[in-house]
Amino acid sequence: MELKIYQVDAFAEKLFTGNPAAVCPLLSWPSDETMKQIAMENNLAETAFYVKEAEGYHIRWFTPAIEVDLCGHATLATAHVLFEHEDFSGHEINFKSRSGVLKVKRAGDYLTLDFPVDKYELVKTPGELAISLNIRPNECYRGKTDYMLVFEKEEYIKKLKPNYTSMKLVDGRGVICTAKGNSVDFVSRFFAPQSGIEEDPVTGSAHTTLTPYWSKVLGKKELTATQLSKRLGYLKCVDKGERIEISGRARTYLTGHIEI
Repeated sequence: MELKIYQVDAFAEKLFTGNPAAVCPLLSWPSDETMKQIAMENNLAETAFYVKEAEGYHIRWFTPAIEVDLCGHATLATAHVLFEHEDFSGHEINFKSRSGVLKVKRAGDYLTLDFPVDKYELVKTPGELAISLNIRPNECYRGKTDYMLVFEKEEYIKKLKPNYTSMKLVDGRGVICTAKGNSVDFVSRFFAPQSGIEEDPVTGSAHTTLTPYWSKVLGKKELTATQLSKRLGYLKCVDKGERIEISGRARTYLTGHIEI
């Protein structure tokens, strides 16, 4: 069986920045095991698969190790593929997913994700997290799937060198580390050894936790953000209450076919 495949840099101002995701358009769903094997072979943080349905598209996301409930950058990459390569003619795409209906709008060369806000609560920092980072955060929060650690300043985020063996013992999908930014409203990094990814270059879904937190702290609804991975990622975020808008650009790196 031959399948189309695209590789797209999401939340990228230019090629070779942002977060690369693979996107596979499908006519029907293969087995879960087949999709897991494709994602493992791609060896990217996420591979997105989608099938066209009567009222939009059904999307699923796989890391090299597991299927996840929500992935921002791979959703942005999938919307880019539909707009730029698969002849979608409208300005808004509806995706059905494990996390409900997700919408992506296009305005110029920006794509905007409309995602549900994360619910988070203040918690004590797990011992494994403190050990893995060798520095205690000012605050620790637990969201639906991730921990979020808040640090005093951007420089601490840049210098983090996690012990992934210890961090892997922390329950959940991953760990968000964040601080107020020097030239943007806030910065972050995202680590997910529990999900088969040591550091994710740009994590759209993490901004459903980051945005409401920093919106409240800074007293503003529209925010700019940078994810401080080696590849760097640039995002614009809007706190709309129960929903979060996350905007960024995308660049196509590869188009081709795979045979399974």
